[in-house]
Amino acid sequence: MARILIAEDDETMRRFLARALTNAGHEVIAVADGLDAMPLLNQDSFDLLLADIVMPGMDGIDLAKLASHQIPELKVMLITGFAAVAVEARNVLAMRTKVLSKPFHLSALVAEVDKLLAA
Repeated sequence: MARILIAEDDETMRRFLARALTNAGHEVIAVADGLDAMPLLNQDSFDLLLADIVMPGMDGIDLAKLASHQIPELKVMLITGFAAVAVEARNVLAMRTKVLSKPFHLSALVAEVDKLLAA
């Protein structure tokens, strides 16, 4: 079981992601954006950050950069519905960051999370 922090501004998507990962046996905390996520990352221990790239306040790329700098062992997965943003994220972030493009099936998300955590 891993501890996963989700930062996703779409409430419905946030609930779906949290439910899928909880049902897969992970402990999940979900927040609405990067500004809510950073304090949790600083005060708690997480194995994985799962963040939407496009969010108000602090976007997923900035959140991933800050989190990876402060917590080098943290694994990061970003999700986006925008192909161009996904390409930019792949170019900007370290290779250990996985970028998953929407739409995706929740079982595929769980499989990708498990693969990233096992790496």
